[in-house]
Amino acid sequence: MKALITGASSGIGREFALYLAELGYDLIICSRSTDKLNALKDEIKNVSVRVITIDLSRESDAFDLYEHLKEEDIDVLINNAGFGAFGKFLNVPLEREVELIHTNVSSVHILTKCFLKDMQSKNSGLILNVGSMAGFSAGPKLSSYYASKNYVVRLTQAINEELRRDGSKVKISVLCPGPVETNFNNVANVRFTTKGLNARDVARYAFDKARQGKIIIIPGFLMKTVKFFEHFLPENLLTRISYNVQSKKEGK
Repeated sequence: MKALITGASSGIGREFALYLAELGYDLIICSRSTDKLNALKDEIKNVSVRVITIDLSRESDAFDLYEHLKEEDIDVLINNAGFGAFGKFLNVPLEREVELIHTNVSSVHILTKCFLKDMQSKNSGLILNVGSMAGFSAGPKLSSYYASKNYVVRLTQAINEELRRDGSKVKISVLCPGPVETNFNNVANVRFTTKGLNARDVARYAFDKARQGKIIIIPGFLMKTVKFFEHFLPENLLTRISYNVQSKKEGK
């Protein structure tokens, strides 16, 4: 068995790698941080680990990654790479937003489509896209990030329904956590207003649920409760609430 994990150098991606290694998967781990990937490789002793340094903020790198690995017979793809950019829409540099879109949207779309074709041809495999609770609403002051995660959630749901109707044995899921103790807030230049979940717990819960065929995976009782009550509020009110929540994240 072989798994490909993007954004594997830290946080949830790193924990995915450690857990899948425990389960006996040979790993291909990718990110921009070669040193962190090599340190993770040295930590894992029981399976084969291959390191690929790649920058998925460049759209061409996703195509290059697939071309490099298309003969590898990937059983599991975890699209974990992603980041946020905090600030009002007009204030966030466009170049940063384009990098975000390439990382959070384009690379996820490209890798999902390319590897899904291979999995469908053998009628087996699992794809786990890492979304966010942000994928269920609009997010003023994190507008591009929220929009990108909406894309990931809805794309995954649509693909799942197509696979279901085709009678495919390929599984696809999306992980939608709330705050998690990772490097996300440092990259996005924000601070969380609630304590984050443990990345190790989130990764293990998510992969177990994905193997069971769960489509939308929301770890933690609090976020499940939030998602439930969102159904009863109008969109414009949710957006106003979101603005107030994001405003509290400023000033780290």
